[in-house]
Formats: sequence, structure tokens, C-alpha cells
Amino acid sequence: MERTYVKNTLENIGKKVVIMGWADTIRDHGKITFVDLRDITGKIQCVYLGKMNITPETVLLIEGVIEKRPESMVNPKIPTGEIELKVETFEILNRCKELPIPIDTDGLDINEESRLQYRYLDLRRQRMQKNMVIRSKFVRALRENLYSEGFTEIETPLLTKATKEGARNFVVPSRYSPGKFYALPQSPQQYKQLLMTAGFERYFQIAKCIRDEDPRADRGYEFTQLDLEMSFVEREDVMETVERILKEAILTVGGKLKDSNLPVIDYKEAIEKYHSDKFDLRTEKEKQSGILAFAWVINFPFFKKVNKKDAAEVEDSKSGWTFTHNPFSKPLKEHEQWLLEQKNIGEILTTQYDLVCNGYEMGGGSIRAHTPDLLKAVYKVMGYFDAEIDDNVGHMLEAFELGTPPHGGIALGIDRLLMVLTEESSLKETIAFPMTAKGKTSVMDAPCEITDEQLRDLHLKLVGKEK
Repeated sequence: MERTYVKNTLENIGKKVVIMGWADTIRDHGKITFVDLRDITGKIQCVYLGKMNITPETVLLIEGVIEKRPESMVNPKIPTGEIELKVETFEILNRCKELPIPIDTDGLDINEESRLQYRYLDLRRQRMQKNMVIRSKFVRALRENLYSEGFTEIETPLLTKATKEGARNFVVPSRYSPGKFYALPQSPQQYKQLLMTAGFERYFQIAKCIRDEDPRADRGYEFTQLDLEMSFVEREDVMETVERILKEAILTVGGKLKDSNLPVIDYKEAIEKYHSDKFDLRTEKEKQSGILAFAWVINFPFFKKVNKKDAAEVEDSKSGWTFTHNPFSKPLKEHEQWLLEQKNIGEILTTQYDLVCNGYEMGGGSIRAHTPDLLKAVYKVMGYFDAEIDDNVGHMLEAFELGTPPHGGIALGIDRLLMVLTEESSLKETIAFPMTAKGKTSVMDAPCEITDEQLRDLHLKLVGKEK
């Protein structure tokens, strides 16, 4: 007999069905056993005349007839509360031993190491299941909205070259090229711009990005972003498109927006009024109601003085100046000559636009430099010589001489968006298998040592390692 999901049992009153899932709760009354069986779609009460001798979280196949519950036994708290399954036969598909962590609570009182060590159990809890389903529906809505706007989904490589994008790179040794390394992408920034050179005009992907930064509540080594780029556009074109796509996806998963049209605030005004470019526009009542208060911030300074406590900034810059967002942005039209002439560096404003919500930066983008002189000038400001610039972005400079159109785009942080949408305090609550605060992977023991044979294959030698 074909399996029936719990959500569909309401359509099968009086019929025999087969359901499969986990024993959520068990109430053994001797001559009769009640089991709430749970699958991905919900829970249903199952009634068996006799003992079942099962443990919580045991995986079951149950065959029986769906019947109406007596009025006194109706449970209004669940969608299937008016029905139950009269068990005729059952099969234990996998008996569960005692659980190492409880999963019948929200889990927030359990230490992180235990939750992530047994993440496959942690994900069974109702709150986590809800978060993962919302994530799936949200990403699906983004995709469908982008397709309807004429975007093409294209994947870009994970093994690439280390470039200056504002953070440390994770590197991968090459077995075929001794002493040489790939880098894992901090973002698809350069590839998506090259796709504009390739003539695709409207590109997107749900991209995995990897940065060697200290993990914290709203950022980890790995993160997922909606990455998109558009040709022949101005700043307002990108902002309007992104706003339309994002608002529709948020409403699809039940999010509540403060504004139907998002306010646009100048960076200088944001700093003067809110003392931050990541401000929260909600009232106290709106905070309690789960309202999402989005806003755009524009007209950022292109450059800033290097923060000597930030190792990545110190490493990226040779002049004491570094970019505020990324080196591929285009300055405002009236400031292009300043950039080309290396004048008034601290006053140059960029076409950068950030999307903020509830005190968090949700994404950022810009109209890009699409001519070699502008991109070269950014690296000149940072103190790079021509040969060093060619070594870093020579492939981009060449592409910009071969018919690259004007273009711009944005990257939106999926994990952070979902954290705010689900009203969680950490983005780890919206990621299936996040890393710990110390950078260890969920479930699997990594980072870990590799064998001497693997080291030899990769032409590596560990210096200072004690045998």
C-alpha cells in the first residue's frame, strides 16, 4: 500500500492507510497504547489495542484506519486533532536508543557543542524543522521571482584565485602544481562581473561563500548569499528590482514589513541621526510584533583609513587607505576624476548601496567599475604598483577592454535574512549544519589532521610538528 503523509490523513477518514515516521510521544496504558506519530508534515495520534514496546523516536510503519475522535478527545492544538489512526499492524523500522540530548524543547538551553555534535537530532525539534522549511520556501520564492524578472541562474567555481576582497582566504593546496594553491571564494564577485562581459545581462545564484573571519552570532566561516548582477542599469534600477523580489519572498513566508516602499537614507545622515549605518527603525511595539524594518543606505565613502587592528585590512593595503566595501565599485559620476587623479581620497563617494533591517546589514552592492582605468585607480589608491595590480586583477582588466557593459548588482545574506525573519538570535538556528564558535564543523570532526601520505601527495610538510 502507498504511504500517506500525516497532512493528508484528513482526506482519508474511514479509509485504511499506511503512515511512516517517528514515535514523538508514547502513552502506555497497559491494554492500550497511544502514540503520536510524526513525519515532516505533522503529527497524528495512533491508538493500538495492546503493548507496542517501543521507545521515543523509534521509526515506525503503521497500517490502520483513520477515524473521527470522540468529541471529548479532540485536540484543537494540532491540525489532525479531530482524527486518529486505529492501528491494525505496525513494523519497527529502526528502534531508537536513549537520546544523548533532549529534542522535545526549543533546545536553546542546551550547550552549543552538544547540539552541533548531534545536529541530526537537534534538527528534529519542532522549532528547527520550522526554520528549515521557512528557509526552503524563502529561497524558492526568491528563485521564482528572479526567473520571472528574466534572470538566468549560473553557478561559479569554488576553486579559484586569492584576491583582495576584504577578508582572509581559505586556501587549498594543488597536488598537480607543487607549491601552488587555490582559494575558496569569498564571493562570486569577479565571476559575476565576467558573466556581464559574457553577455548574460541578468545573472543570479544562491552562492556559498567562505571567509576566514572570526565566527560570531551573525557570521560564520561559511555563509550563503543571493548573488545577482545586471547589465545596462543605474543604481536605482538595481535597488528597485531587489526590493521588489525581496518583498514578495518575505510576504510569501509570512513576514511582516514596516514599509511597503523602503526608505532611502544617505550614509552621512545615518551616521548623524543613528550613529550607525546599520540602524533599527522599529518602535518598541513593532519589535515585539516581529516587524521587519528595511531601509537602503547610499552614498558611502569609497575609502577609509586602515584599521591597524584588522589584519585583513593591514594586509590588503600598502598606502594606509583601503576600500570600505569592495574594490570593484564605481564612484559617483562627479567623483570619478578625483579617483583617476588620486585626489580628495577621503571625500570620494561610491555608488554602493546597503540594505539594512532591524539593526543588521542584510546585503550590499554597487554599480561596478567596468573600465580598466577606474579599477586600476582603486588599487593605486591602496598603494599597488602596475605589476601587482596585474597579478591580482589582470584578468578583469583584460575583460574590461573587451566589451564589458556598464553593470551593477548586490549580494544578500540568506542566513542573516532568515535569522531576522524567524526572530532567532543567531544565524546558526537557520543553517542545517553550522560551525561552532571555535570553527569546528557540525557532527564531523573537522578541522582534523591528514595522513603523512596525503601530505606527501600535496607536497606539504608540517613545520614544528612533534611526532
